Amino acid sequence: MSTAVIAEDEELLRHALVQLLHDSWPELEIVAECEDGASALEAIAEHQPDVAFLDIRMPGLTGLEVASAAADASPGTQVVFTTAYDQYAIAAFERGAIDYLLKPIAPERLESTKARLQARAATDAIDPAQLAQLMRQLGERPRADAAPPLTWITASNGRETRLIMVDDVAYFRADSKYTVAMTAEGEAVMRKPIRELLAVLDPNSFKQIHRSTIVNLKAIAGVTRDESGKGTLRLKQRPETLTVSQPFMSLFRNM
Repeated sequence: MSTAVIAEDEELLRHALVQLLHDSWPELEIVAECEDGASALEAIAEHQPDVAFLDIRMPGLTGLEVASAAADASPGTQVVFTTAYDQYAIAAFERGAIDYLLKPIAPERLESTKARLQARAATDAIDPAQLAQLMRQLGERPRADAAPPLTWITASNGRETRLIMVDDVAYFRADSKYTVAMTAEGEAVMRKPIRELLAVLDPNSFKQIHRSTIVNLKAIAGVTRDESGKGTLRLKQRPETLTVSQPFMSLFRNM
């Protein structure tokens, strides 16, 4: 029996894909359903599925970033992107010979993807060079609906409410339904879950290092990797170090 991980941040679309797969591919076991890129990457590393269905646009790690990291974390996993992108982007997928499903997903299109996946099961699942090329091509055209990234936040420290520039935050840490922002001066609490925060931060400056921590790349002084593959980040203006989960280490490959 084949296994799969599904990552889609919109609940209705995720459930619709699950139902389509149950109907057209009943022998496929769905081992994890994820609503963001970080949990998808962790699920892929844990389950080593045969297939990962990844939404392109997700809070935090995009589907492209998850696929790139999954090439190290689970090299046997084939990837199918689900996307609502326009024809410009679809042409980029086709030139890269990378599987994709255009939303809303048609059952007959899923059938052809299933046939390609089964035919390719014995081949290498992810081509890092093709992924890198695809990321560049999609990055050439800005999203029309993309809002400017967050530049400042309000957070509380005791009875005081502080206005904090986002660039001054070394990292964000999830704390139940709140988020703690850590700066050189100390910590402050935001009344916003970390998943919502991911959707409005600049992805070029802030990266998830596991599902509960987002780090400001400008705040990193150095990165080390231990024998188990986990990483440790040393910060410029904070004394503590941050642990990077093994599946996320590939995101720091060029640092």
